Amino acid sequence: MTGSSWHTHEVSNQVDELSGYALLQSDLPLHDALARVGAAAFELQLARYADRLIKGDAFALAAAANKHTPELQTFDARGRRIDQVEFHSSWHQLMAMARAADLVALPFRDDSPGRWAAWAAGFYLHGQVEAGTLCPTTMTQAAIPVLQKEPALWAQLKHQLLSTDYDSRDLPLSEKRSIWLGMGMTEKQGGSDVRANTTLATPVAAGGRGAEYTLRGHKWFFSAPMCDAHLVVAKTADGSPSCFFVPRWRPDGSKNPVQIQRLKNKVGNRSNSSSEVEFLDAYGILMGEAGRGIPTIIEMAGYTRLNCVVGSAAILRQALVQALHYARHRRAFGRLLVAQPLMRSVLCDLALESEAALVLMMRLAEAFEHQDDPRQRIWMRVMTPAAKFWVCKRAVELTGEAMEVLGGNGYVDEGIMARLFREAPVNSIWEGSGNVMCLDVLRAVAREPAAFEALLDELGQGLGDEACLQAALSQLRAMLSLPPAELEGLGRQLAARLVLLAQAALLRQRAPSCVAEAFVATRFSASNAWGSVSGLADVRGLQVEAILQRAFPG
Repeated sequence: MTGSSWHTHEVSNQVDELSGYALLQSDLPLHDALARVGAAAFELQLARYADRLIKGDAFALAAAANKHTPELQTFDARGRRIDQVEFHSSWHQLMAMARAADLVALPFRDDSPGRWAAWAAGFYLHGQVEAGTLCPTTMTQAAIPVLQKEPALWAQLKHQLLSTDYDSRDLPLSEKRSIWLGMGMTEKQGGSDVRANTTLATPVAAGGRGAEYTLRGHKWFFSAPMCDAHLVVAKTADGSPSCFFVPRWRPDGSKNPVQIQRLKNKVGNRSNSSSEVEFLDAYGILMGEAGRGIPTIIEMAGYTRLNCVVGSAAILRQALVQALHYARHRRAFGRLLVAQPLMRSVLCDLALESEAALVLMMRLAEAFEHQDDPRQRIWMRVMTPAAKFWVCKRAVELTGEAMEVLGGNGYVDEGIMARLFREAPVNSIWEGSGNVMCLDVLRAVAREPAAFEALLDELGQGLGDEACLQAALSQLRAMLSLPPAELEGLGRQLAARLVLLAQAALLRQRAPSCVAEAFVATRFSASNAWGSVSGLADVRGLQVEAILQRAFPG
């Protein structure tokens, strides 16, 4: 008997990971959030994009883009330095989808109500399928409000930044239909401490805002090196950090001497390229005033950190959907996984965490849309770093929990669960680690104590008169009276408590009572053992089935 004719068993009780499903139609919390903020004008646009993700087989493209990773071509066939990064065709297709869906410039295109919520929803849908392509999308978007303050640069680049036409060609700026912008901040010796950077910028002539400089030094993390330009932090002669616009090509059409040393071999985010570079007297233009590079970058960081929150919420959502789908079709010990009490506790916890992340990200989107209002600005300045700390941390832990629902099937690299697990930590690290976020929260509170008190009052009204919630709010207020050095050591506690209270208030206002009550009961009850491990909460008496059906009907 030949080997090919052996037949030892029937394949049964195996559940494929879910793909090709209705991303938008199946997401009731997202539908509710869009309706609440008045984003009706964008509903058709979002529905079309969700449909395109499915009909364009974006799940398959995502798998291919993360399997066939970027490759660095340092020289051409005749030994000329080209520093090009080559991508698989799937990357370009996904990037074209994101650009066509206006995920870069939508919030800055006009003043239409609900534009930030619509952008967040589109970003959230894309992030559930593939996250690496969101990196250049994020950086390009975050550069727009900074460039708008530089009239000459904005006039030159406005059309290409607002374009929804994808142009992957490696050409000077003037020849491109659309452009992408990256960032170069981190150096070997500094990490998050940008003031420790040593890259030196020297004026070609008199210098000053809008003038030409040459940059000499390095970047240890240079995000998306094939972008058409990067915003780079370098020091001027007096040692003060400044921000520079560094294009890939000089105005005369010659290649700017930004040499790519190597691409980073990362844990996740594999479809996207990150690199190490050296500046060999590279051409750059000073943005803003000399020595004001840190405030410029902080302004960008507000936007990129929001994107990290939305991206991590998307990862949480996809992990939940995959876990629910698997549990509803896989049998163990004589019944479906979803019917087993302990599994239902885990799934319920995942569903609550996902919706809590969603309502918070959409509330932040509202704040960004109305940032001229002081009440909204405090949400931006305090709650954005707090949310980035908490939501991104939760995504790291809970992708592992969702993977465990699938068991060994979730741990193999062929499926999406492994990619979600590897992808989750990048949002927690990029644009400021957890500790940096908590310190930023403390600094924002110290700068605007009255505005923060008003924020707490707003949360207090949303929390109602429930004793456990009001007690938690009082405990948070009491922390603010601690000496600064002592409070700094409790920065993570303060940020976590702030986010949980905000999520509780938002869910009470914006989610069905079964979800809000379950969140409060599992996160704030003194008798509950809820913690970082899913499934510790006591869900007896909660409407678990209603929560799971709302999370993903099935």
